[in-house]
Amino acid sequence: MTSQSATLGSAPQAADPGAAAPGSPTRRRWVGLVPLFALCAIALAASMLVGSRTIAVGDVTHFLLYPDPDDALSQTIWFSRVPRTALIIVAGAALGVAGTLMQAVTRNPMTDPGILGVNAGASLAVVVGLAFFGVGDISQYMWWSFAGAMVTSVLVFVIGNTGSARGNPVRMTLSGVALGAVLSGFSSAVLLTNSRVLEKLRGWSAGTTASQPLEATMAIVPFIAAGLVIAFLSARSLNVLALGEASAVALGAHPNRIRTVVLVAIALLAGGATAAAGPIGFLGLLAPHLARMIVGPHQGWILAYSALIAPTVMGFADVLGRVITAGEVPVGVVTAFIGAPVLIYMVRRFRVAEM
Repeated sequence: MTSQSATLGSAPQAADPGAAAPGSPTRRRWVGLVPLFALCAIALAASMLVGSRTIAVGDVTHFLLYPDPDDALSQTIWFSRVPRTALIIVAGAALGVAGTLMQAVTRNPMTDPGILGVNAGASLAVVVGLAFFGVGDISQYMWWSFAGAMVTSVLVFVIGNTGSARGNPVRMTLSGVALGAVLSGFSSAVLLTNSRVLEKLRGWSAGTTASQPLEATMAIVPFIAAGLVIAFLSARSLNVLALGEASAVALGAHPNRIRTVVLVAIALLAGGATAAAGPIGFLGLLAPHLARMIVGPHQGWILAYSALIAPTVMGFADVLGRVITAGEVPVGVVTAFIGAPVLIYMVRRFRVAEM
């Protein structure tokens, strides 16, 4: 029997004889996307309509089609609501898919870019660039964010894959938590000793959609798109890797090659999202769990559902942060308040989905 390569795009996969049959898993998964798209659309519509002032649907539609630079309402829509909604879509999808990749490649359902320190590494790189290298806007510091995310990802995987406990998910998670704590400590030290950088990053460091113009989101779109393409092309290989390293090798896969490619995707996704919106936690942990509960252990479908669930949760959280107080609570704070209790409830009520 000839060994088949299970590298990107060529992993062996059993045919689904009931894929087209009514009631088949594939059919149910396609149907399940319909209400999810509807929920995501509602969240994005609420982002356009709700804020410090509520805007009527007719006004939003009119000024989206016919912008008026002399009208205050048109300016609010184009310079506040549109950029925030676009960032919710882009950053939310990126964080959801990055979390799915993290969980798949570590074979640990309790990891995400925040827990493994990737967000902390991206944040520290941006802080250092602003404080010591004169970095001024997203077109400059997004490269620092990508570099920080990549270096941190490599460090976590190197630490977690050395020694006798090589590849142990618990060890890798603990390595990420420890590294993230150290990096966050360095970030705090720089911010607290540099009032200029602290003032500039006050909102961004908590995770926010309010601080970036539309051009900033558009600047990261090509990198997020590249990360998403790599992620979805990796789905079949990740399905093979989920069988275990020994089984994956027996099927002709190259685990280290798969991990390397996925690392690039994680750096692009987490680095780009962090550069634009700051470090936002729990989305990359919560979205894959919800997706896995719905579609089961199929990486391609988990990626697709996570790419919709994360911006949906982020959209509702952002709207809630705008109306919950007289001021505004950053979306990163709201996702933590929402995500932690929901995740605890899921763990207590349901068995955590295995990888």
